[in-house]
Amino acid sequence: MNNSHFDETAPAIVNPPRRRWVLWVLLLLLAGSVLLNLMLSALCATFLTDNDQPIEKFHSGDKLATAKIARLVTDFTIMPPHTNRFLETIKHVAKTDAYKGAILVIDSPGGLVSDSHEIYHELLKLAEKKPIFVSMKGIAASGGYYIAMGAGAGAPIYAQPTTWTGSIGVIMPRYDASELAKKVGIEPDSLVTGPLKETLNPLKAMSPDEKKVWDVILDDSFQRFLKVIDDSRENLNMPQVQALATGQVYTADQALQNGLIDSIGYEEDVLEALKSKLNLKSVQVIDFSYPKSLTETLIGASAKQQSPDPISRLLDASVPRAMYFFGWTGGLSNR
Repeated sequence: MNNSHFDETAPAIVNPPRRRWVLWVLLLLLAGSVLLNLMLSALCATFLTDNDQPIEKFHSGDKLATAKIARLVTDFTIMPPHTNRFLETIKHVAKTDAYKGAILVIDSPGGLVSDSHEIYHELLKLAEKKPIFVSMKGIAASGGYYIAMGAGAGAPIYAQPTTWTGSIGVIMPRYDASELAKKVGIEPDSLVTGPLKETLNPLKAMSPDEKKVWDVILDDSFQRFLKVIDDSRENLNMPQVQALATGQVYTADQALQNGLIDSIGYEEDVLEALKSKLNLKSVQVIDFSYPKSLTETLIGASAKQQSPDPISRLLDASVPRAMYFFGWTGGLSNR
């Protein structure tokens, strides 16, 4: 009977030491897991956030030199996402004391009116602080020539012997598929609040009133183009600029004869001229790049998997885009 009662004098049962070690190991693993998750979260946040700071990379010159020359390279169609990153590069050069000047290297057929002017505007601010010399490569036409004016009044512009430049003017791509729509039995019937709301609809011909509206808009961009050339090219007056602004593309020799450029030469010639102006014998020439963010990588992979959407393409084609652009614009998109 006594066996059914609790014996208060019996010794307490203690956990063996091995169980305590297991508990400590589990706690350490839990803490390590939490720490690892926090680190991965921070890393993912870094990748998912667009990196606005350019990465500097030595291009040429003396690696031991303290003075730097920036290579501002526009080898792209002037439109997002290139524009924003190029603007950040210009700002980086402007605020970094080590950069004593910049070479604006242009190999571009131009692009959107608004983006070209943004780059021009930011280059002008840089030119107030540091000299910019221009080196044109294969093509520096339309918006490519427009941004060259951002180097400022009196800034020398060099072109290679085989450079094409000029193409001064504005284009707004548009397709008139009204006859095709009639043949296949399609008639535009949009619900609009005003007669000009459906302007540039590719399924209908443009009315005289619509043409007047867009003529004014295009002329505004065109006159701005003429003005930036007149402001920047001290050797040309407005009538001379207007005479050259037919949309024609010019060879390097023609551009030199017409005063659109100052010299025919290569980038190494531009560098030597800039070093001479700055009284520098030794410099580092620096390139800039941006790594692709995880967001861009994922979006790019997703875009490749998507099949073309005819309706989206039709709507995209109807979006008006004023462009300083040399060449066919049918395949361009600012998406």
